Amino acid sequence: MNVTATDPLPVVVIGAGPAGLAAAAHLVDRGLEALVLEAGTQAGAAVREWSHVRLFSTWGEVIDSVAEKLLAPTGWVKPDADTYPTGGDWAGAYLQPLADVLGDSVRLGARVTGVSRRGRDRVVDVDRDKQPFTVHIQYGDGREERVLARAVIDASGTWSTPSPAGGDGLPALGERAAANRVSYRVPDFKNPAVRARYANRRTAVIGSGASAFTALTALAALAKSRDCADTRVTWILRRDISNNTFGGGSADQLPARGGLGLAAKAAVDEGYAEAVTGFRTNAIERNGERLALVAEDGRRLDPVDEVIVLTGFRPYLSFLDELRLGLDERLQAPVELAPLIDPNQHSCGTVHPHGVKELAHPEEGVYLVGMKSYGRAPSFLALTGYEQVRSVVAAIAGDHESAEHVELVLPETGVCGGAGLFDQPADTMTDDGGCCATPAAFRIGVGAPAASGGC
Repeated sequence: MNVTATDPLPVVVIGAGPAGLAAAAHLVDRGLEALVLEAGTQAGAAVREWSHVRLFSTWGEVIDSVAEKLLAPTGWVKPDADTYPTGGDWAGAYLQPLADVLGDSVRLGARVTGVSRRGRDRVVDVDRDKQPFTVHIQYGDGREERVLARAVIDASGTWSTPSPAGGDGLPALGERAAANRVSYRVPDFKNPAVRARYANRRTAVIGSGASAFTALTALAALAKSRDCADTRVTWILRRDISNNTFGGGSADQLPARGGLGLAAKAAVDEGYAEAVTGFRTNAIERNGERLALVAEDGRRLDPVDEVIVLTGFRPYLSFLDELRLGLDERLQAPVELAPLIDPNQHSCGTVHPHGVKELAHPEEGVYLVGMKSYGRAPSFLALTGYEQVRSVVAAIAGDHESAEHVELVLPETGVCGGAGLFDQPADTMTDDGGCCATPAAFRIGVGAPAASGGC
């Protein structure tokens, strides 16, 4: 059979997480066939791995509108829009029911091992755009399969590839050897075994984002327990502490996000966490039964029992090697999107409007969406992913007017200036929290981004 790229093949969606399942819902809503391939054994497998962590977005901000429309006839009851779900709540009360509605369109235990054009590796030009995509799958039982697709939406996220402790982006010397004492996830202290691992011990937490704040807050709470008073934390930051370090606080329009930063600040102020700044880890050395962290500048910290590395995530791209992707050399995000989300420059919590145009690649018909589209950039919100897939699916369906009309309403972070991935001059900060101290709701849509809070 001479199958071409224009034949009615399915759109393959990689990943049954929030963005992937939303993409499938939009495809179904437009009468297109979706095939969702999920490496895990359950829908939302990655989300379930942080099921104990509470989101700083409310239910109303983490449910896709088209997915909700698909769920409504099943008797599904939407959770209270103003409450905050945990990862487990999100997976159990929304992602799983959505996967159930999609039925056989979702395959579990189906890991994508490669994507290419049929009969064409990345070098071949001839008739390339006339060939469908070939998607190679390996199932949990070892069985392999190849399916053809008219388009590929990669929503596989970044959860499987956490960044290492090393300040140069590579594992610190000795980091792999110390693997049994190093974690890359926020601990679940409701688990007795996890609690015992950290209770009355000294833990080093490396990182400066929301995950690090969550870990600091949880460890401080553990230290406040009557039987865990000897719990101590060394908080390691690669930059100095500034007005932006703990987020926007009360100026953050996501109150839970602002509150998380304030709780982390309290952990430091109350003495439960000792902050070490400008420390870029070079080595993790064994010191008897403990670990000693050594910085690039030669500083050596007092030994710790455990290390929690929360330095962000990065996209896993190897299975896309035979496709012609256009990725920014720094962020590993689509080249048109990268300057809009660059954490070195991106300010005030704004995200410029983006959709299929910014997510496109030289290989027409393949899109990275959701967290994966941000590459190494942090601060992704579900609302952004849902608008991305709406635009992408509209383009696949041929509705280019809808695809190019991108609108997005996001909450301010209350933080002005980039994330400060490296040291920033002190005179770039202000005592009142920066130019975004007074938050204002903003809408970004077609055209230039709206100014807000003076940024």
